[in-house]
Amino acid sequence: MTPAAILLALLILPTSVTGSGVALPHIGRDTDASLAALQWVVHGYNLTFASFMLACGSLADRFGRRRMFGAGAVLFTVSSLASALASDVLVLDVMRALAGVGAAALLTSSSSILAAAFQGAARTRAFAAIGIVTGAGLALGAMAAGTLTDAFGWRSFFALHAALMLLVLLAVPLIDESRGASSARVDWAGTATFVGALFLLMLGTVEGPHWGWGSTEVLGLLAGSAVLMGAFVMVERRVRHPMLDLKLLRNARFMALCLIPVVVTFSFVVLLPLLPNYLVVANGSSSRAAGTTMLVMTLPILVTPLLVGRLMAWGLTTRGVFGLSLVCLTAGTGWLAVVLRPDVGLSALAGPLVTLGVGLGLNFGLVDGAVLTVVAPSATGTAAGFLNTLRLGSEAVVIAAVGSALVNLARGRMGEGLSRFPAYGDGADELANRVNAGDLTGPLTSVPSESRPEFSDFVAQGLTDAWQTVLWVSAAICAALSVAIYAMLGGSEPDKGQGTEPASAPTAAADAVPR
Repeated sequence: MTPAAILLALLILPTSVTGSGVALPHIGRDTDASLAALQWVVHGYNLTFASFMLACGSLADRFGRRRMFGAGAVLFTVSSLASALASDVLVLDVMRALAGVGAAALLTSSSSILAAAFQGAARTRAFAAIGIVTGAGLALGAMAAGTLTDAFGWRSFFALHAALMLLVLLAVPLIDESRGASSARVDWAGTATFVGALFLLMLGTVEGPHWGWGSTEVLGLLAGSAVLMGAFVMVERRVRHPMLDLKLLRNARFMALCLIPVVVTFSFVVLLPLLPNYLVVANGSSSRAAGTTMLVMTLPILVTPLLVGRLMAWGLTTRGVFGLSLVCLTAGTGWLAVVLRPDVGLSALAGPLVTLGVGLGLNFGLVDGAVLTVVAPSATGTAAGFLNTLRLGSEAVVIAAVGSALVNLARGRMGEGLSRFPAYGDGADELANRVNAGDLTGPLTSVPSESRPEFSDFVAQGLTDAWQTVLWVSAAICAALSVAIYAMLGGSEPDKGQGTEPASAPTAAADAVPR
């Protein structure tokens, strides 16, 4: 019952990330909300989800993983139900932010609970199951949300989350409690400064493309984040029981495992919200057709984790599996840069997209299990929190940065030849913003009908040039990180100390990570 409840929770969380965006047009029509308020239905959840991850993991180590899991389930259930009943978009924004806090508590505690409940090969299978269900939520969340909102309205999406999470709540009393240094005092100063620093960083990154990266508001947010992060480091060095034992950051294998999701972000995750817009503009695809194309990339996540056990049975170490995953992610990104062109067909896209999906599937779940084998049992909540902070924080920052880079690059490409279409009077800035958002129909209405085919080709080529530049840079970053990660995974045993010694019970994942 316990594994089923945890896996159900882990299926729900990614659907809330990918599905909320699909519901936005329906929410906007129903609430008459402004675009800025509407976007915070997604941003509010994502920001609190990432910002509270490490704090929730640390608190789970202090107060108990089952207790934190139950608290997260209660908060997620109540806020999802309130979201379904909300009539004002600002109330909905607040409820979605609270749901993000609940999601952080659920995610960080769940992996620690499973790590304590299973050993050896059973633990490997449990974390492979995590990869499968999380991948299913990621792959199918948008489709499920679209089906629900079209048939029953947007409220049904959040109501279903509340109903499913209620089933998870019923299983909480059956979960065995586990905790770390429960007698230690909570590091409230460290918790507050870290959450504040990360929240300001992500807020500044999310709003940078809209407010301007050089604006006073964005620079102020980034400066505030730097100040709070400096304060956090000072606090952690002085308190007796820090929220984050900084010795963890000197554990090369732990840091290598935590950097794997960053490679995933640069190669795979960044494509999820942005590539469909390219396909709509450069290929003339419908939104539904673009979404179907993305399934080619996401569906391999559902089956590839099953291959990991077979590969390890054939003698491949966990380090080898991770190395193969990183090669697929890096090669898939570069391959996509090579084949991407206006009117590219699914046959050309299938190779790189499947390669990317396989690359993610090879490490999905496995990295979550492996990271808990290189820290002390008392620090598994903190370790899971740090891993997922890097995972979700890098997603928010990189997606915003890449989106901004695409707009700037497309503006430069299109600005050079836009004078050939004097009828279009909105300028390269407006054109770049609109086509990167997936809207070519609007700009086409400003151009005479006889010039529209040439204008479409011009826009598609400029957008393709921008995408190829971004993809090659992403591939280079992935390659550099991959080399560093593989080298760090082969590093020596970390120094013994609080939160850094490996768990004493041998596991398949632990044995496979090189020592």
